[in-house]
Amino acid sequence: MRIPLAALIGLFFTALFFLTAIFAPWIAPYGMAEVVSRDIWAPSSAEFLLGTDNLGRDLLSRMIYGGRTTIFIATAATILSFTTGSVLGFLAAVVGGWVDQVLSRFVDLLMSIPSLIFALVVLSVMPVTVPVLIVVMGLLDSTRVYRLARAVAVDINVMDYVEAAKLRGEGRGWIIFREILPNALSPLVAEMGLRFIFMVLFVSTLSFLGLGVQPPMADWGGLVKENADGIVYGIGAALYPAIAIATLAISVNLVADWVLNRTTSLKGGRGG
Repeated sequence: MRIPLAALIGLFFTALFFLTAIFAPWIAPYGMAEVVSRDIWAPSSAEFLLGTDNLGRDLLSRMIYGGRTTIFIATAATILSFTTGSVLGFLAAVVGGWVDQVLSRFVDLLMSIPSLIFALVVLSVMPVTVPVLIVVMGLLDSTRVYRLARAVAVDINVMDYVEAAKLRGEGRGWIIFREILPNALSPLVAEMGLRFIFMVLFVSTLSFLGLGVQPPMADWGGLVKENADGIVYGIGAALYPAIAIATLAISVNLVADWVLNRTTSLKGGRGG
């Protein structure tokens, strides 16, 4: 199997980010909230490769731990979003009738409210913890996944092999997970890459606005907020997390495009 150069680059950087997140405590030179210098925004040196932040903490260590937090929250929220949205979307397409109408109209209601505004309202009255962030982000984004999953499942549900499975007496669970899901993988995989990046941007935006990851925990959006004032003085500490977010976004999209091309053959194929 020959992997295109763009996909290799995407795989390399995506793997690098995820491995760095997993092994953050062993890679980071200092602790996440450890003040290591009296100088704030100290320039890069042999001791501090990216310099220090607004409180004299090692910026490289904060970047590594921030990546761990950002990637963990985005991954968990994406899994929750796709699990909830896909299952409900497939269920609505297979069952139809009033179940489809109730679910679809409820999703339309949620989608009529901008996700960021909805999240800000919810988080302003709830304790801002990592589990709460994951649940709020995942459930809000599941509405987008629901619309895609339902649209794909409606087309697949009328295929001959699905009708044959129904005539065999297969239950709805079999229809959803053995007939529809394998044939809906192509668009869902492509969408998963996009939704993961949206989650990274979402949690970074919330942290930048003060309702995301709370100090002294680090995440990339919070690092931009903490060091934004340094830009006025020509200090680029806030640019490092922004570059990391952009690099991760491009890498994951390159991988998602490649996986999409690999799974296109599943479209319209026969299910289990």
